[in-house]
Amino acid sequence: MKLYRSHVLVCGGTGCHSSGSAGIIDAFQAELKKHNLEDEIKLVSTGCFGLCAVGPVVVVYPEGAFYSGIKAEDVPRIVEEHLLKGRIVNDLLYHDHAKAEDVVSTLDEVEFYKKQKRMALRNCGVINPEKIEEYIAFDGYKALARVLTEMTPMDVINEIKASGLRGRGGAGFPTGLKWEFARKAPGDKKYVCCNADEGDPGAFMDRSLLEGDPHSILEAMAIAGYAIGSDQGYIYVRAEYPIAVKRLTIAIEQAKELGLLGKNIFGTDFSFDIELRLGAGAFVCGEETALMRSIEGKRGEPTPRPPFPAVKGVFAKPTLLNNVETYANIPQIILNGAEWFSQVGTEKSKGTKVFALGGKINNTGLVEVPMGTTLREIIYDIGGGIPNGKKFKAAQTGGPSGGCIPAEHLDTPIDYDSLAKIGSMMGSGGLIVMDEDNCMVDIARFFLDFTVDESCGKCPPCRIGTKRMLELLDKITSGNGEEGDIEKLEELGNNIKASALCGLGQTAPNPVLSTIMYFRDEYEAHIKEKRCPAGVCRNLLRYVISSDLCRGCGLCTKVCPVSAISGERKAPHIIDPDKCIKCGACAEKCPFHAITKG
Repeated sequence: MKLYRSHVLVCGGTGCHSSGSAGIIDAFQAELKKHNLEDEIKLVSTGCFGLCAVGPVVVVYPEGAFYSGIKAEDVPRIVEEHLLKGRIVNDLLYHDHAKAEDVVSTLDEVEFYKKQKRMALRNCGVINPEKIEEYIAFDGYKALARVLTEMTPMDVINEIKASGLRGRGGAGFPTGLKWEFARKAPGDKKYVCCNADEGDPGAFMDRSLLEGDPHSILEAMAIAGYAIGSDQGYIYVRAEYPIAVKRLTIAIEQAKELGLLGKNIFGTDFSFDIELRLGAGAFVCGEETALMRSIEGKRGEPTPRPPFPAVKGVFAKPTLLNNVETYANIPQIILNGAEWFSQVGTEKSKGTKVFALGGKINNTGLVEVPMGTTLREIIYDIGGGIPNGKKFKAAQTGGPSGGCIPAEHLDTPIDYDSLAKIGSMMGSGGLIVMDEDNCMVDIARFFLDFTVDESCGKCPPCRIGTKRMLELLDKITSGNGEEGDIEKLEELGNNIKASALCGLGQTAPNPVLSTIMYFRDEYEAHIKEKRCPAGVCRNLLRYVISSDLCRGCGLCTKVCPVSAISGERKAPHIIDPDKCIKCGACAEKCPFHAITKG
């Protein structure tokens, strides 16, 4: 085994890739060759490090120097100063806003990581996902070997049941129980499927796992295949994830070459193969029965349950379906034991949860925390708080299927039951933060607009009901809301939840109902006062110029595209509300802050 004096890890996840990390890797290769360092320095293109807000990220070991916002032109300095002379390039290091200005940050010192526990993400940002040897070096496929040589299928299922692992796709159904149902279902052919569709706005947990550690998913699916008696797996992944698809394809080919997929794995009589199925981006295909129809080549739309997929799924055969994050935990549970896993988290929500942290937050990125971590800890200790000193207003969990959590519930533990009690849900792991400038009525309208657009149209409650709810929200945000509209939204929402065919329709009203529950005053301001408190809904906006602050400089008149502002030089100006198109250009240009939203 070759030993290197330094390892240079460059983030190759989608976020950093879009910011130029491929060029950074090329630059490192050129510089290492130029200085004859190729035999001394190991260059590794990894998956996501998590702190997406400051990418592209480069980490140099053994020092653990955490370089952020790196460009290709920075590479020669890192090579010449750090790798050749042993001097860390301080001005390129990540500066943790939670620390003093003069503190030099290494990876271990960054506050973003201190309250995290990376179990599902254990290999992301650590190994090259395109090299199976690196996965094997970190105990890869060791769990599969143990299962095939030391355990019976029921031993495996009992271990997963004892761990307390629940499905990470949203519903939180006990994973081991689901596996047991699939094993006991009669049938000569069974299938193992992985839901990697991930259609929630702002969600990128599954994508990052597939990009950073694809072999962990393949290994887990093979273990599941052995447990339920299946020899065929399908990964349903959205085609908009080209890096994930590429790395999965490479991983499957590599596993087959080493005999870790295919016939007689590890010399046993167990055979298992995996194929990819690319989804076209339909949100409804995240629902299990719609996903399975799409795998079959049919239109992706839900079917009534029962029968459940464990009895009749893909090609009408018993089928096991889990999402990416659920599978990512399986090898570690087998290797370390159910007790090891169950010691993390809460009584009814074991292990960790991965979140895609986005919106009005300083540290946007991918985080993994023990179940039971509070929302406050995620937003302020890990996320670094709200930018520009703004106040936290709400957090949307679970994407279009979830609910908005207000500031009064910041100390709520993040677990399945606690979120359900306050009208939200875990979902797959999207967590969007909102500040005082967000209008909660508009947020509800945004998410409902998404679900209306993504509805398959098969059942009337979703096809018609959500459309009627969206019409009411459009009416309210445009300034035409009437008394009784809130009650109509509540009635419609509850009826849809009770009668829609699938999870998409049943959860579509959640953002509306939760914002009404916690921000009813904003709805009432829109309806009764024809006012948007956050100043977001354009039809309810009115820009006014303060006569006390206006100096008559005339800059606002120059930028107004419709000549709605008038006034004499060095005298207060006025805005004609009939002409104003509420673009806000005048307010942005005014040096005296004399123009405000009324």
